[in-house]
Amino acid sequence: MSRRTAILIMILIGIVAFFGGASFFESDYFEVDLPSSSQTANIDNCNVMAFTINGELSTYMYIPEGEQYSISSSEEIVDRILLAEDTENIKAVMLSVDSGGGDVVAGEEIANALKRLSKPSVAVIRAMGASSAYWASTGADKIYASKISDVGSIGITLSYLDQTSKDIKDGYKYIELTSAKHKGLGDPSRPITAEEKAITIADLKKNHDVFVEEVAKNRNLEVADVAKLANGLSFTGVDALQYGLIDEIGDMITATKYIEDQIGEKAEICWQ
Repeated sequence: MSRRTAILIMILIGIVAFFGGASFFESDYFEVDLPSSSQTANIDNCNVMAFTINGELSTYMYIPEGEQYSISSSEEIVDRILLAEDTENIKAVMLSVDSGGGDVVAGEEIANALKRLSKPSVAVIRAMGASSAYWASTGADKIYASKISDVGSIGITLSYLDQTSKDIKDGYKYIELTSAKHKGLGDPSRPITAEEKAITIADLKKNHDVFVEEVAKNRNLEVADVAKLANGLSFTGVDALQYGLIDEIGDMITATKYIEDQIGEKAEICWQ
């Protein structure tokens, strides 16, 4: 065998070894790091599934580039509630809430999923359970909060910064090109008209009324009573209890004891 032939053989062996090793490591990587289907491996040894609403509440999970946010998504939480429903060893669901709200649809989705759940559920409002995060909590069978928690803030906002003056100062000229009269509504680069403001406020009022009605239904309260509370303010846990927005003053330990009473056994909690 010539030296040149030997070198070529060595190169071919090296190439085969490289790709074979790459395939091996790739296969091993996926086998080790990919989670099992629906995270069932994480809930085999528990009887209570717990999850959190922290930070901003959204219908889906997103992180703006270069930003760090604490975001909870209703699509993930609802998926876990459905998983709890279908998992035989899971006897109850616990929700830990520390959020000022976010997307109202996200709050509605979580509340509805909790109401459909055939197993006991409890929500614990910690520092804050406001706006859509409070709406989400109302789907639980029982709501606890601290005496000094911020609870409620029933209302909807769609406020934004009008940057037209800044744009003019910076030398920008807004050119509006739309196919429909109100297609540019909400664009911060142009001022809102009186007609558009009236349309927006009318829509907000409709959504506000839905929020009030859902809270009243979920909390077994009169719509008129909730409407009086729906001024956008949050209340301390003590006042929220008086108004019927929560059931008891308590914390995670209190809620765990409640769950144990409901399921008749010691709570083994798995956080999702």
